[in-house]
Formats: sequence, structure tokens, C-alpha cells
Amino acid sequence: MIRTFVVSATLLMAASFSQPANASAITFTFAGPGVGGTITLTYGAATDAKYPQAFEVTGISGTFSDSNNGLNIVDAPIGALVPITYDTPEAANLLAPHDFSRFAVAAGLSPMNNGFLSFDNLYYPGGSPQTASDYPFHGGILDIYGLMFEIGGGRVVNFWSNGDFGGGPNYGVAVATHDMALDYTGDVAVAVPEPALLGLIGSGLVGMMAWRRRSARQR
Repeated sequence: MIRTFVVSATLLMAASFSQPANASAITFTFAGPGVGGTITLTYGAATDAKYPQAFEVTGISGTFSDSNNGLNIVDAPIGALVPITYDTPEAANLLAPHDFSRFAVAAGLSPMNNGFLSFDNLYYPGGSPQTASDYPFHGGILDIYGLMFEIGGGRVVNFWSNGDFGGGPNYGVAVATHDMALDYTGDVAVAVPEPALLGLIGSGLVGMMAWRRRSARQR
């Protein structure tokens, strides 16, 4: 009986810590007008060259839904991250991260976007600082440039933080192809589990195994 318990606990612990030793992961859910889903980010020790508190995201998975503008995207599997391109920001923007990147969109964006969606694929566990000289709002696990990932059919999703206006960070979502912007949505809320469920499972199993060993020795 004890041996069976130990083997089962060991297998569960292995599953809960299946990420490589030098990698960490965070899972969060999001919901807003017409959009929702779950995202898991994987990141290592590498950080942005300008912002050492910003970890470079190395992997992404999850699902994405968007019912706006007739898109009818329901639980689409999240594909790969769009690689960062290290573009040069506007000359007046002295606060953009080193990993600042752009994705060109031919039509459908507002004039202030200048035909591009920006991203940097950075994760800020302590909250993002101000990262644009002309935009003071900040905060959230992403900055105002955020993540960009594929969902198939030539479509990408840009997911960013608008900053904290008082009452918690507010996020935004855009869906686009290189030809056209398909959706641009704000007022998206993010829920980050804390502490992580798998961490609780792992620590609980360690305690249970130690208790069983002590009980066996006493008998």
C-alpha cells in the first residue's frame, strides 16, 4: 500500500514539475467584450536588455476565442509566438524595450497605429513599468506592446496591457493578418492564479509522503 502511494505521488510530482529546471511557466485566463481564453507562457532566465525585470517569453499555448465582427473563432489553439524583430521605435520614444517589434497591417488600423501592431513578447511578474515616453499608464503582467502569437489561417493575435487606470490593469486584444485588422478590443480582464495550482499539488504531495514514512516507521 505504501509503495503504491509513493509511486503514484512520484508520478504526480513528475507531471507537476515537467518543465525544464531552467524554465518557468504561468497560466492565466482572460475575458472581455467578445473575447476570451486561456494562455500559458513559458519563460527562462533571459530578460530584455533594457528592462531586467522583463522576462523573454520562450513558449506559449492555450486557446483563444473571438466572436466580434463575425469572426466566430471558438477555442482556437494558440500556435507559435511571432518572432521579435528588434525594430527601432519612434525617435521620441525613449522608453521602448530593447525587444520592441512591429507587425505590418495594410488596412483597418487607426491612424495612430501607423499601419503596425507593436509587440515585444515580454512577461513582467512584478508588473510592467512605463514603456512609452508619451503614454504614462503602466502595470500588468504585460506591457503596452505585449505578446503576439499565431492562431492559424495567417491570423495573429496581439495581446497587451493598457495599464492600470485605478482598479487593476486593463488589457487589449487585436486580431489581424498582414492584409487587414480583424478586431481591436479593449476592457479585457486577466485573472492570474496565485499561487500556481501545480505548485500546491507538488508541495502537498511532499508533505503527504513524509507523513506516510513517519507513520510507517512508528508502526
